Amino acid sequence: MLNQTELISLYDYLGTAAGKELGGKVYQFAVIMGARTGIKTVSHSPYQEGRIMTYERRFLDQFFAVQSLFTNTTVKQLELSF
Repeated sequence: MLNQTELISLYDYLGTAAGKELGGKVYQFAVIMGARTGIKTVSHSPYQEGRIMTYERRFLDQFFAVQSLFTNTTVKQLELSF
């Protein structure tokens, strides 16, 4: 099990690519919340030596819980990422 303070990418959290739109929303929320972030370098397709943002799992849990309040996302869909 991952440590709650370990920084992970959205891909690590969701198990799939999040895309620029969702990634941008997560980053904006992180800035608003003053969340701890980091940068990880990856080198796999489609990211050849790309840099991606990382976040604390606890913060990502919070983001997706808040997001569900403003979308039609069900609790069952959110359980995927917990």
